[in-house]
Amino acid sequence: MDHVIGIDTSTTATKAVVIDRDGRVVAEGVQEYDYQIPQPGWSEQDPGLWWEATVAAVRSALSAAEIDGAAVAAIGLTGQMHGLVLLDDAREVLRPAILWNDQRTAEQCVDIRRRVGAQRLIDVTGNDALPGFTAPKLLWVRDHEPAVFERTAHVLLPKDYVRLRLTDELALDKADGAGTQLFDLAARDWSPEVLRALELDADWFPATHEGPTITGEVSAAAAAATGLRPGTPVVAGGGDQAANAVGVGAVDPGTMALSLGTSGVVFTATDAPTTEAKGRVHAFCHAVPDRWHLMGVMLSAAGSLRWHRDALAPEASFEALSEEAGTVPAGSDNLFFLPYLTGERTPHPDPMARGAFIGLNVQHRRPHLTRAVMEGVAFGLRDSLDLMLAAGTPRPEQIRASGGGVRSTLWRQILADTLDAEIATVATAEGAAFGAGLLASVGAGWFVDTQEAVRTVVATTPVAEPGPDRERYADAHRRYKELYPALVDHFHGA
Repeated sequence: MDHVIGIDTSTTATKAVVIDRDGRVVAEGVQEYDYQIPQPGWSEQDPGLWWEATVAAVRSALSAAEIDGAAVAAIGLTGQMHGLVLLDDAREVLRPAILWNDQRTAEQCVDIRRRVGAQRLIDVTGNDALPGFTAPKLLWVRDHEPAVFERTAHVLLPKDYVRLRLTDELALDKADGAGTQLFDLAARDWSPEVLRALELDADWFPATHEGPTITGEVSAAAAAATGLRPGTPVVAGGGDQAANAVGVGAVDPGTMALSLGTSGVVFTATDAPTTEAKGRVHAFCHAVPDRWHLMGVMLSAAGSLRWHRDALAPEASFEALSEEAGTVPAGSDNLFFLPYLTGERTPHPDPMARGAFIGLNVQHRRPHLTRAVMEGVAFGLRDSLDLMLAAGTPRPEQIRASGGGVRSTLWRQILADTLDAEIATVATAEGAAFGAGLLASVGAGWFVDTQEAVRTVVATTPVAEPGPDRERYADAHRRYKELYPALVDHFHGA
């Protein structure tokens, strides 16, 4: 048994990666699927898709690795955070899962603040109430689908539904649990106080476990479906951002990670529960025992560049757009872009925020717009970094970056200049699935703890360092921060 598998149940696909004892990804399998938008601002998905995709992805990965299930020592799980999966007492799905990017619960967020107390909510859970979290989704079902709410017996998150299908066990890791806003952050478990205030049945919520802890074994039925060995241990794993941080080695204080995918994330590990005073930066448990983390999230990072390409240059590749943007000086000749195309979370928890180009003149061309999009995303990530620094985290000398956006040499340099830190990448681009596999390797006994696993297999390569445009971007960021307050009334139709 010289391999482990990490399984990532994301919003649009499930990925299974096979990792050997040296930390090399030897094969992967991917199965894509879609999600539904029943109404504007809603986002739902059939949990059955996740299991069907898991079966297909695992079988594909085993075949590509030219191994069978007997070669797999353990499995780690990760996936999209905050989604609501409701089961009845027969463990059957009651309704489509409500996903992390669903925005229907503004009224329930107000109700949560009223019931718990706005400041008390931040003190206990580490976060303000936001539409994306699990707790307001539960209250929405209570308010709008009482028949479903009455039949509820179990509440799971997306990857933990996959765990149930793999092992017949109801379990949840502490990192993902903290993202429900029903956790006591310091205690690393469900908060009796919050559950009472929201009138939620504590028996609905499964036992929680640290990331490398074994939570069950692959059942005979799941083994027959996937090709895995019956009895293969399955560890708790972690939500996708915590698992991604493990994959890039951000497991101890002083190490910061950045993810530049559809959304953008700045992530730093802490050795104690740390919160930002107004809850503008998320504070969750890490997938690593005795570790927590702060996380700033922007909803449309590389997604902003994709929108820009699809809307204005559908014939162009991202590489070509990046290359031509490099012909424009830093600051895009005083053109700014607000990346709030789908609302925002950090630093402005505002689902009504919208994107904008500001400062356009007749001399601006497509390269200016492209560079302004890249810079606007970097400025949004700098907002998260500044809130973390204000909360007491140390200024990073190096940030470990992952995600499709960091393939751009120009974007990496913009990030280094704007964040005033060296940008480094890691050897694998598998992110969360790789991190889940590392947690599985600890559960399999290959390493003493997650820190040893990271030290052994995660290597970084510096790819950009702050250059002469650092001061220019510091000044531009100061001007950028004035734009949302100037436009917020317009966004809200005031």
